[in-house]
Amino acid sequence: MIRYPPVMLHAIDHDPEPPRLADRAEDNLRFIRSAMESSSRFTEVSGVGMLLIGVTAVAATLVAAAQSSDRAAVLVWEAEAVVAVAIGVLATLHKARGRWQRLLAAPARKFALGLMPPLAAGGVLTFVLQREELFDLLPGMWLVIYGAAIAAAGAFSVRILPALGFSFMAVGTLAFLAPSGWAWWLLGTGFGGLHIVFGAVIARRYGG
Repeated sequence: MIRYPPVMLHAIDHDPEPPRLADRAEDNLRFIRSAMESSSRFTEVSGVGMLLIGVTAVAATLVAAAQSSDRAAVLVWEAEAVVAVAIGVLATLHKARGRWQRLLAAPARKFALGLMPPLAAGGVLTFVLQREELFDLLPGMWLVIYGAAIAAAGAFSVRILPALGFSFMAVGTLAFLAPSGWAWWLLGTGFGGLHIVFGAVIARRYGG
């Protein structure tokens, strides 16, 4: 028989209890779930919603062109922004039906984090430019800021979204460089035409 010294026996008697198999399995599953969630993308972006936003933007372009002042045209486009946000939210909720938990998952939070700061910056710049009555700068700014927001959020979503964002930024750059009379039509080209074209592609490739 092996005789352990008293100190050794004391250490053996007080060894911590080894982790249970169920606990280790739960930790492993939690790690795997977290890794899969972090690597996944937010795919609830609605191509149909984008199509509808594009159609309303075309209508806003025509209505704004009929206004007698740039200030009135700005009000038309601000009303269109409210309509577009409502369409985007409702279309996303409709596409995500039955999968509500995905709207609270990590990819959705990253998508929102990429989208919201540039849009908030655009809201501040809109207020400042309107206060200074620099209405001719608004179309280019809206296009560039919106494009930056879409490109940033698109890094966590379907692969075509960054291309949409960069396209908006390119049209916005043209709006800054073009004669002032063209800026409002380029605004309609971006928010109308690009949304319709890319929305159709997203609807076909990504299920609505």
